Amino acid sequence: MKKAIIFFLLFALVLVSSDVFAQCAMCTKTASQLGEKSALGLNQGILYLVGMPFVIVGVIGYRWWKNQPKEG
Repeated sequence: MKKAIIFFLLFALVLVSSDVFAQCAMCTKTASQLGEKSALGLNQGILYLVGMPFVIVGVIGYRWWKNQPKEG
């Protein structure tokens, strides 16, 4: 059951994250002046900076959950 839930969540994440743009109005204006390739790099950098705290918290939470003593 756990494997099915994990698979579903990963599959949904792949579907949702296909066209994600993470630029504020100021970054969009700057990126439009830089050109197409630089704009894509800026967008990927923003997504990287947004995603890292989630990854760090996820790893810490997973390790904490795995190190909990078993009850029963």
